Amino acid sequence: MAQRYIDKLESAVRAGGSGIISIGIAGGLAPGLAPGDWVIASGVVADGVRIPTDNLWSQRLLGALPSAVYADISGSDGPVVAQADKRKLHEAHGTVAVDMESHIAAKIAARHGVPFAACRVIIDPAERTLPPAALVGMRSDGRPNVAAVVRSLCQQPRQLFALLRVVADARAARTALFRGRRRLGENLSFPGYGEIELAPSVQPV
Repeated sequence: MAQRYIDKLESAVRAGGSGIISIGIAGGLAPGLAPGDWVIASGVVADGVRIPTDNLWSQRLLGALPSAVYADISGSDGPVVAQADKRKLHEAHGTVAVDMESHIAAKIAARHGVPFAACRVIIDPAERTLPPAALVGMRSDGRPNVAAVVRSLCQQPRQLFALLRVVADARAARTALFRGRRRLGENLSFPGYGEIELAPSVQPV
């Protein structure tokens, strides 16, 4: 999955893409962020390195999403699902959210010298640990894996309530994501007129 993102973004920049923006969901790290809240990244921290986002682009995003939190986010190669792990990441770096794609996009943008921005919607808050069924519920291609969820529930039926809460959180995040995407406009508030590449899962505009 990660390699496909890398290949796609590298190809888009080489073809003349003038910016990269990472839009999607993220796990909450800072207390107080609820499902559906927007975070616009001031920088992305991964592997001990901070890559700043483009300030002008970020400010334009904030203008379109004025209620968003503006702060650093973390990038992770794997899911961060436990409450204790979220707290450690927040305390270590001061980041308010974490996702598995923004740091990839940030590194590619920095390598090619093109503007980079990231805006993510919180799906699971910092104080919540995701149940095992939530982690097996998605295939690598993004399609739901219903059979895996059923097996996990059969093995640990007590996680049903937590899983239902995840479903509600995901619905709130999805609604916020679509509403916010419309507010950003066709060119995603990009301060220029060239083509931009969306990471990780949205088609270029």
